[in-house]
Amino acid sequence: MKISTVSGFYFNALRTIIVCFLLMSLSVTTNAATGNWASAATGGNIVYTTTDPSTPVKDYAGKYLTVVYLENLGIKKIGQNTNATDVSWLLSKGYRVIELNYANHTNAVSPALNADIIAINDAIAAGSFCGLTTCSVYKSYVLFEGYRIARDVSYFKDEPTIYNYSTTYTVGDSLHMDIVYPANASVSVPVVLSFSYSNSYPGDANKDQRFNMGNTLAGFNDSFLEGSPANGIAWAIADHPKYCPWGNGKPLNATNNKAYASYETNPDAAQKVKSAIRTLRALGSGLGLSGKIGIYGFSRGSTAGSMAVGDRTVAAFENTGLYIGTSDDVQVAALGSGVFDYTQIYNTAESDIGALTTNCPSAWGTLAANYDLWQSQGSYYLAQTSTSAPVIFFYNTDDALYYQDQIKHFKAKLDSLGVPTAAITNYGTGHAVPQTSGPLTSVYSFFKQYLTPPSVATALNDVSLSFTELQLFPNPATDKVKLTFSIPTAGKVNIALYNLSGIELSKT
Repeated sequence: MKISTVSGFYFNALRTIIVCFLLMSLSVTTNAATGNWASAATGGNIVYTTTDPSTPVKDYAGKYLTVVYLENLGIKKIGQNTNATDVSWLLSKGYRVIELNYANHTNAVSPALNADIIAINDAIAAGSFCGLTTCSVYKSYVLFEGYRIARDVSYFKDEPTIYNYSTTYTVGDSLHMDIVYPANASVSVPVVLSFSYSNSYPGDANKDQRFNMGNTLAGFNDSFLEGSPANGIAWAIADHPKYCPWGNGKPLNATNNKAYASYETNPDAAQKVKSAIRTLRALGSGLGLSGKIGIYGFSRGSTAGSMAVGDRTVAAFENTGLYIGTSDDVQVAALGSGVFDYTQIYNTAESDIGALTTNCPSAWGTLAANYDLWQSQGSYYLAQTSTSAPVIFFYNTDDALYYQDQIKHFKAKLDSLGVPTAAITNYGTGHAVPQTSGPLTSVYSFFKQYLTPPSVATALNDVSLSFTELQLFPNPATDKVKLTFSIPTAGKVNIALYNLSGIELSKT
């Protein structure tokens, strides 16, 4: 009788577990829809499938957190889970998932896929991607197959008295980052980190705005971060160190409410940058990351990210935040137009620089009397020896003159120290990022030199790895050149010619 009761208990418990499991399986999704989406990468339509979770997570505006999941690509998959497993995981976390099936198209590779990433983000920002109008415009992500996302990872607790933006903000919020990593990775990968050029700040509607499409990716057609997995590199994006609207902020007890308008201040910014890098490196070992970290920055994100480049140790910048003792070194950086040395802001006279020349003195005093303080605010000062990180700069020569002056000034110092640098220019117009194949390839190639990611190329798509007897004649050439090469197997070969700025000159 005792045995019978125990057996009955186990049967009932097992039946309950099975029923619960079935209910959980049935409740992961609610509805799915399919259709065709025009892909710039493939030049034709590809099939999409949209699946909503039964319990969706929404942003403050009530929009669905969304993952656009690129699958069956033309590259090797680093994550070893099946796509069905990773999609189910995303749904279980409350994401709406839109799967784009590339059917192993030969053009579903870098940098061709960047054009699709730009189109996806632009459509989400406009509220029209795949017929959906309810995708979040600041918490929607493009993920490559095999990758998952760790969202809202804390990396620093903000101090309200730095920028004094709101009198009601008295207990500091945690600054966050999102980390996109390979799930169940077959090999560890490096990661590129960007500090957002969209500011988050106090108030439920304003927190976690680092991925606000209108202010970041869609606003500038920026695809470098999300396209990194096609080059064997994971990515992360962190809240901008200035936890305050960009045009506001003041020192404690200051009378000018906008003394900190249009720039961030140290030691606060440097402390946050270093803590973010330590956090990413410390957590990365459990996320399939190799420990090698690159920085990608544009505009105010370039100013922030550049604080990671130099090798100088400043006591006030160190030992604050999370994972103290973990290295905050980075291996490489790509920096667009930004401000790197505030002592140089008087070099050009134009309207864009006006906020700095007006506001910096109100916060730090005159440059002449407070030179050391002004110098400590910029990343130029932190580059001390050749062990500073290699940097590739990018800018257009019709962008603001002070941006160009800042880049030339910083690059000259790194060059003088023997730090490897490069620059690509005039890939577009004005205050913009690289968007096309040539310039993007140049930046990705620079990163690969120092991050040494695993190859994700397939034999089909990377015929260049099998080139033998490659010859150019004459070399150097002026107007005509003859290229000869051999490949072990017959196949179609595309050849593109770029200049040193990454601009495509010719293509066959």
